[in-house]
Amino acid sequence: MRKFILSTESGADLPESLAKRHNIQVIPMHVIMDGQDYLDGHLPVKEIYEFYDRTKKIPSTSATNVHEYQEFFKKIKTEFPDSIIIHIGYTSKASASFQNALLAAEDVDDIFLIDALNVTGGLTAVVMYAVTLLEKDPEMNPVHLLEKIEVKVPKTRLAFLPGSLDFLRAGGRVSNMAYLGGALLKIKPCIELVDGKLVSTKKYHGKMSKVAEKLFLDYLQQYEIDRQKIYFIYSIGLSETIKQRINEIALEKGFENRIWIEAGAMISTHSGPGGFGIAGIEV
Repeated sequence: MRKFILSTESGADLPESLAKRHNIQVIPMHVIMDGQDYLDGHLPVKEIYEFYDRTKKIPSTSATNVHEYQEFFKKIKTEFPDSIIIHIGYTSKASASFQNALLAAEDVDDIFLIDALNVTGGLTAVVMYAVTLLEKDPEMNPVHLLEKIEVKVPKTRLAFLPGSLDFLRAGGRVSNMAYLGGALLKIKPCIELVDGKLVSTKKYHGKMSKVAEKLFLDYLQQYEIDRQKIYFIYSIGLSETIKQRINEIALEKGFENRIWIEAGAMISTHSGPGGFGIAGIEV
């Protein structure tokens, strides 16, 4: 029986425990700070926050390049010579990473690539859906496997509340006027993935403790999410009380598996501390 190997980028924020358990290969993206290039996953997120406190600037981020992908796929093939690689990538609408993976895969046998059109927990949700399919049928035809995953890509829903308007402003994502108004009114924009693009869809008012709960209830009203699994994303600084309340609601709503994901450097650069998000797949 030929072995399937799943791979993705660090921008999925896939918990290390899940990656190890399911032998999912993860390639790092890049964070550039103080003129130095760091691999995402090797830079403590707290250093990003300290950098902002010191400079009032946020780091820049960049995609995994073609050479890195070539070495990554080569390493997988060396370790698992008869494997079939299924690479599930970070949305092509927000990064060149997926295009670079396509170029690197041109000379690789038995590799299939899927643009998840999602990031962080949304990307993890697609990867873990693939895991579930392979657990049920390890000998599935690769083309059939791809078809099943691709059906779920447009049904994967991510909604995220950045923890800090300061980070959005520093990254040029809100104007100074909008920032001042938002800060005064305690407005928190909801960021969603729409056709693979990060879009501000709604605005919430108030403290994160109330806003996180409201977002979750709105999300469940808008989308018919599969109750098997739901993913919650947080950036460092989110209150444990908020996490507890979200878990209570998820349990009340019948979610069997509630998985918390810590945002890595790539995502935290844009979110700031104390952010909260939700990801799941519609039935």
